[in-house]
Amino acid sequence: MIRSSHITTGDVLDDLGFSRSEASALKIKASILEAILAEIDRRGFTQRQLIDVLDEYQPNVSNLLHGRISKVSIEKLLTYADRLRMQSSIELHPPASATRKSAKRTARESVHA
Repeated sequence: MIRSSHITTGDVLDDLGFSRSEASALKIKASILEAILAEIDRRGFTQRQLIDVLDEYQPNVSNLLHGRISKVSIEKLLTYADRLRMQSSIELHPPASATRKSAKRTARESVHA
C-alpha cells in the first residue's frame, strides 16, 4: 500500500505551486472552455464547421476541442464564445473575511443610528 506524504489544501492549483492570480486565470479559462465545449456539443458542430464559425486555423480548433487551455488565451476563448453567439459575464467577490467585517460594521452603524 502506498501512502501519500502530501496533504492537500483542497485546491490542486495551489498545491501545484501556482500563484493566486495564475490559479484564478486557469480556473476562468477552464470555466470558459467548458461552456464553449458544451455549446459546441449542443449544436453538433464538426471540426470543419468550427473552422468556419470561429474563423480559426485547424490546429487551433483542434487544441480547443482537446481542451488544451495552455495553448489559448482568455481573450481568444472569449472571442470564440462571441463567434458562437454566447453571452459572457464575470463576477468578482471580496474575500470572505472582508464580507464578515463589512457586515459587522453595518450592524454597528445601525445600532448607533
